[in-house]
Amino acid sequence: MTTTLILMRHAKAVDRLEAEDDFQRGLTPRGRSDAGEVAGALAALGLSVDLALVSPAWRTRQTFDQLAPQLGAPKVDDPMVLYHASTDMLERASREVLGPSRTILLVGHNPGIGGFAHKLAQRCKATRQLPIGYPTATACVFELTEADLMQPSFVACINPKA
Repeated sequence: MTTTLILMRHAKAVDRLEAEDDFQRGLTPRGRSDAGEVAGALAALGLSVDLALVSPAWRTRQTFDQLAPQLGAPKVDDPMVLYHASTDMLERASREVLGPSRTILLVGHNPGIGGFAHKLAQRCKATRQLPIGYPTATACVFELTEADLMQPSFVACINPKA
């Protein structure tokens, strides 16, 4: 049994000075376009998401909204703990929901989400497949046999800026 884990950084958001606060920053037009491009690429891989863990910040919610129409009708959870979560916090949140024959999407923020993707890529010797810095709207797909984060397999990295 395999679990698929998709780790995505939110798409391009407005500048901090253009929003009331960091939590309320929404996507730019380019951000919406990039997220739509990633959604198409994930759908082209045949992925349909069962569960989405999404930071409750506005930019991550808007990123997910661009993805959802092409990735099925997943159950969504948006715990506050995902807002600017560390790599270790994201790994713990993922472990809590891993299960056989599931596809899980995690939409978060750097540096945590990029750090988590690089950590998994390092475990399967695929770090060269990931972009440096994990740009906005980047999504990496890993397969996990027996829902084991210690032995992932790299599937794809989608970077609309590449």
